[in-house]
Amino acid sequence: MREKLVAGNWKMHGSLAQNKALLEAVSAGMAGVKGMKCAVCVPAPYLSQAQSLLQGSAIAWGAQNLSQHEKGAFTGEISAAMLLDFGCKYVLVGHSERRAMYGDDDVTVAMKFEAAQKAGLTPILCVGETLEERESGITEAVVERQLDAVTGRLGVAALSKAIVAYEPVWAIGTGKTASPEQAQAVHAFIRGKIAVQSKEIADGLVIQYGGSVKGANAAELFSMPDIDGGLIGGAALDAQEFLAICRAAQR
Repeated sequence: MREKLVAGNWKMHGSLAQNKALLEAVSAGMAGVKGMKCAVCVPAPYLSQAQSLLQGSAIAWGAQNLSQHEKGAFTGEISAAMLLDFGCKYVLVGHSERRAMYGDDDVTVAMKFEAAQKAGLTPILCVGETLEERESGITEAVVERQLDAVTGRLGVAALSKAIVAYEPVWAIGTGKTASPEQAQAVHAFIRGKIAVQSKEIADGLVIQYGGSVKGANAAELFSMPDIDGGLIGGAALDAQEFLAICRAAQR
């Protein structure tokens, strides 16, 4: 049975003082939560703090982005090796904001995915459609294209050491949430697509849902057969809300 993963994406939020209070509260609250995995993806300047506060806890930590390059004249970029220096386990690749605002196209996302795996990090591959794409009826085509960019480059076996996060762009930070049935339909499509190439990999693949998940709707979303936890944005900045979501992911 797949173990659910709840990962918080802090985006560009936080301060040393705020982070300390948040991480200590979440760490303490996770003591009684079993049967699921928890992680936080913090802004790069706070990776050292996360490492210091979370080492030895039940919470893993990771980054929100990385460079596709190992090293070189790429001012402002962060390599996979640098993330490993701070004990990262996970890294987000292809988040919708990176795709929309910073030009991370499918090829670039696949290269970043490869760089993460090559270094030993677990990439969380974000896929999803815009509102316009959903209303045009091309959700599955968009998600398929985003997945194919990775499997076409690296083969389906690469997904055996990765997480996929379905994040409908229209539901991120908008307060709108895909219904459990809408989300399940896309998750089932993703798993079915992978199963055509490898049923074993498809059955073991953790597919998170991301898009205005809260303590109030998490249990219903996570009860769907193909939804294996969540990639949490705003609610991850509130310790009690984030803990409520983690508890909803317990077996």
